[in-house]
Amino acid sequence: MSFEACAALVEKADPLRFRVAMAAPVAVRQILFPLYAFNVEVARAPWVTQEAMIAEMRLQWWRDALDEIAAGKTSRRHEVVDALAGCLDPEGAQCLDGLVAARRWDVYKDPFEGPDHFDEYINATSGHLMWTAARLLGAADESTVRDFAYGVGIANIFQAVPALTAQSRQPLIDTSDAGIKALAAQGSVRLNKAKSQRRTVPKASGPALVAGYHARPVLQMVQEAPGRVMADALDTNPARDSLRFLNVSLRGWWR
Repeated sequence: MSFEACAALVEKADPLRFRVAMAAPVAVRQILFPLYAFNVEVARAPWVTQEAMIAEMRLQWWRDALDEIAAGKTSRRHEVVDALAGCLDPEGAQCLDGLVAARRWDVYKDPFEGPDHFDEYINATSGHLMWTAARLLGAADESTVRDFAYGVGIANIFQAVPALTAQSRQPLIDTSDAGIKALAAQGSVRLNKAKSQRRTVPKASGPALVAGYHARPVLQMVQEAPGRVMADALDTNPARDSLRFLNVSLRGWWR
């Protein structure tokens, strides 16, 4: 039942990744749904309370659960943890621990310390999740996956800017049009770099990267009109989005 619980959680909280997982072979879903459900739980942990200490405790709970999985111990009883323990190896557990640690930034209202801190956050939140999924599915090249995940993470944070700003967070270092445009261009460069190395990601690992199918159009939109980020105007046409998803699913994540 833990797998079904993970799928239900992702369906409710992360429709994009639910769509991606459902389009994958059944065996692949057994890996993607637990990972995506874990990501949902960790991503929302800093937001379910106004008390920073309680939010920190929630994140630490997940770090402890990953420690148990990494050590091969009997893990605590939890639907998502049960499913994770069935598909995650020690290396994956240690990698995802870095994702949980990075989410501590979401607890507080401090800005990023600088570009390096921002990149570390994107690499941990977007990169660690995608890399873990890709590695568990096949023998993918890590740098290629992380380049792609970086571009996806930039697109995701652009889409989240209005909601984060409303919660008094400062998700961007430079909110000027020039700064936003430059960041979108940087994300596109990383997507294109991954595309040029797509042969280093085997077909088996491909489903892990399909979750970034939306990134390229978002980054292009931002480069053309960077003001749309702060104006909360990055919604895509549903029909066009569905067509792009179909194209990527059938022809490859790099499209």
